[in-house]
This record gives sequence, C-alpha cells and structure tokens, in this order.
Amino acid sequence: MGGPAAFGRLIGAGWMLMRNDALMPRELQSLYPPAARTAASLLHLFAGRQARVGRPGERLARSLERLGPVAIKLGQLLSTRADIIGAEFAEDLSRLKDRLAPFPDETARREVEAALGRPVESLFAQFGGAVAGASLAQAHAAVMTDGRHVAVKVLRPQIGRRVAADAEVLRLAARWVERLAPAARRLEPVAFAETVIRATELELDLRLEAAGADELGEIMAKDGYMVAPKVIWDAVGKRVLTTEWAQGQPLSDPAALEQPGLDRRAAADNLIRAFLAQALDHGVFHADLHEGNLFLSAPARIIAVDFGIIGRLGAAERRYLAEILWGFLERDYVRVARVHFEAGYVPAHHSVEAFAQALRAVGEPLFGRAASEVSMGRVLTQLFEITAIYDMRLRPELVLLQKTMMTVEGVARRICPDHDIWAAADPVVRRWILRELSPQAQVRRFAGEAAEALRAIARLAKAPPATAPEPPAPKGLGGLAWFAIGAFTSGAAFVLAAWLT
Repeated sequence: MGGPAAFGRLIGAGWMLMRNDALMPRELQSLYPPAARTAASLLHLFAGRQARVGRPGERLARSLERLGPVAIKLGQLLSTRADIIGAEFAEDLSRLKDRLAPFPDETARREVEAALGRPVESLFAQFGGAVAGASLAQAHAAVMTDGRHVAVKVLRPQIGRRVAADAEVLRLAARWVERLAPAARRLEPVAFAETVIRATELELDLRLEAAGADELGEIMAKDGYMVAPKVIWDAVGKRVLTTEWAQGQPLSDPAALEQPGLDRRAAADNLIRAFLAQALDHGVFHADLHEGNLFLSAPARIIAVDFGIIGRLGAAERRYLAEILWGFLERDYVRVARVHFEAGYVPAHHSVEAFAQALRAVGEPLFGRAASEVSMGRVLTQLFEITAIYDMRLRPELVLLQKTMMTVEGVARRICPDHDIWAAADPVVRRWILRELSPQAQVRRFAGEAAEALRAIARLAKAPPATAPEPPAPKGLGGLAWFAIGAFTSGAAFVLAAWLT
C-alpha cells in the first residue's frame, strides 16, 4: 500500500497537522459530537507551541503550505466556501490562492532563459519581481520590447519532483481510506485521487496551459461573460508562459469589491453564466476559478487567468447536466428524478417517485430565499445523506465539473452575498434547452444519426470479406453507448450541492 517514502511522508503530514492543532482545533471542540470530542482531546496532547499561534485557519494554512502543491490546492478550494467553513476560516486560507512565498527573481530569470533559449533582455525591456505566488508557479510583471505589458508565469524549481512525491502520498491515503472506511467507497477515493493527480501533472507543461488559454479565450469571446488575456506565443515554453497583462483588480484583494461603479450582482451573474456557457455550449471550461485566478473591473467585467486545469464534457454529460438544472429551475422534481434514472445515475431498483420526493425536500426550502439565508453546510449534509440512501457513487470523470461548480458558486456568493444563482443560470440553461431539445433540434439530430448510419453501412459494403468469423455481437447497447449513458451515474449530489442555493 505505497512505498516507504510515501508512508513516511503521510505519517509526517499527520504529525504536522497534530502539532499545529489543525486536525480538530481546540477552538471548535464545543461543536464536535461526544465521540469526536474524546478523539480531539487525545490529539491535543500532541500539539506543540505552534498550536498556540494564530487562529485555526491560519494554522491550517501554514500546515498545507508546508505539505506541498496538492495540499495547497485543497486549501484553495476550502477558502472559496466561507458559507461552509465560516468567513474567518476562509479568509485565513485565502493566502494560499496567490500569496505564497516567492522564489528569487534571479532564479526566475534563469528559468525563463533556459525555457525559451534566449536572454531575457531579447524579449523583455523590463522584467519585474514576482507579483503573485501560487502552489506550482509565480507570476512576474514585465514589459515586452515592443511596449506591451505582460505577465510571465514561471514554474517553481524542482516542482515536478514535489508533485510526484505528493502524488504517491495522495494515492496511499486514498487506498487507506478505501480499505479502512467502507462508507467512503462510494466516493471512489482512489479514482478521485488519480483524477486530481492527472490534472496537477498536466499543469507542469505551460505549453498545454497556453493552448487551453487560447482555446477558452476564443470561446469566451462568443458570449462576453468573461475574457482571457491573449497568449504571447513567442514567449511560451514548457516552464514559462507569457500573456497580456490582465486588466482590473485581483478578486483575492478585498479592495476589488469596493471599486467605484461596481455592479456586484451583475459580476456574480457573469461568473455563473460564463462557466455554464463554457460547459454546456462548448463542453470545455476553466476548472480552477478561485479568486486568485480572477480579476474584476467595473462595472462587471470578469477576467480569468491560469488555465492550467481545463475540464471537458461529452455530449451526454452536457445534456444530462442541462436537463437536471432545467428541471430544478422549473421545480419539476419528477423530471429531474427521471433524468437521473435514464442516465443510470440512480440504480434502477429504486423508485423514481421516492427519489423525486427526496429532491423536493432539498430544493423547495431554498427557492425564494437569499443566498445569505441558506446554510450550505446543511444542504451538503442532506444531499450526502440522500446519495447514501440511493446508492449513488462518485464519477471520477466528473470531479473537475463538481469541484468547479462548488468553487464558482462560492466565489459568486462572496461577490454578492444575496446572489440568486438560479436566476443567473436561467438564461444560459434555457438557451441550451431551446436549442438542443426543441423539435427542430431533435429532427436535426435524427437526420445526423441516420446519415452516419448510412455512411457506416457504405463502409461495411466496401470492406473486404473477413478472413475469420466475426465475434458474436454484444447483447444490448455497445460499450460506448453504455459509457455515454452512464457518464453522470454518481455525481448528482455533488452537482446539486453546488447549485441548490
């Protein structure tokens, strides 16, 4: 169950969290159930002097920063959910978004020259100090020789080795959870860990991020809800990425929400609609939309940076997502339930009507209430209980979608505490439904499928006779069809948890 080095690092991580009193902080002891209070008291015996320095969130942030990139990303996600972990705790974790300790400027210059194969001065008239530091890289302000103001992203030295070591620890922890906590198996911890690891590994090649930024920039321009700085391809390498300077103020800075002329509700609407338009209309979305990667300018302009993590959805996933959201917008819980069963989201031995009743119990109390009046923690607890009752399992291929939904909804709440997420989602979801599920769209889809079937028959007619007997045709739907139908099998609660406010 993992090599000695990974085992040692995992034990070391637990020890650090205990020494910092960051696992079950003493300040929260009164909130724990009786059994947990006993465990917390035992853990507090191992706390060191550092456990008395700072608030619980500050101690956790220090611990996660020392534990490495994967742990930092977990902290970034938590920091967007002040409605779940509390405003003070979220604020203490917010430094993990873009205020980590930078590495020296001289090291950054050497990295740029090695990656681009030319002196810094040949590209940049000015190359300033670090303006933001994240888990994998840091950003520098610079001016090109042609006068353009740009941001230069440079990977941290030796970050590949650190990510590889973190990946082994995460794999080991996931296997332990799967073996020792049977109730957690439906969350597919091993597959979840592999999804997170794969996404992080892809972030280590900034040429891929440049391509993602370019692709999503074109997509964003079609709707106008969000924009992306243009990529400067002449200054892109495996470990260096250069883009035009992002206008506006970083959303991680509280002053961004105090700009004159800012329309908070419109900005929150634009964030929600940008994400939905990307996911539903195009099947590709920015999957790391925390405040450290967003800039804001009045009245409601959202600028996104850091395209290291890109999510993609197939046609089946997009349709199921749209129909689920549409059903909730219309408060048609039976329709939502049927979509879940049709997709294989809920095992067939359960009752559609009973599942619709469970969804109604979650959804109805939320309509017509301001986001500030809704306890997201309570909603998540109720949804988690429902997923257990109806044997719903996490779908690893949807982890990025679910994680991004949680993050986007949390950021929108911070921009506008009374934001109505359903009203924001309505025009994008309605547009998709009218375009893709109208009678005309159904006729076009049928015609396309018929044309493809005719082409397949023509190819078979031209193919030479087989030299060996063909294997028997599988009964029922083929593997690809089952994959498409089952694409949304288990993530429903996690999707709904992010949007039922």
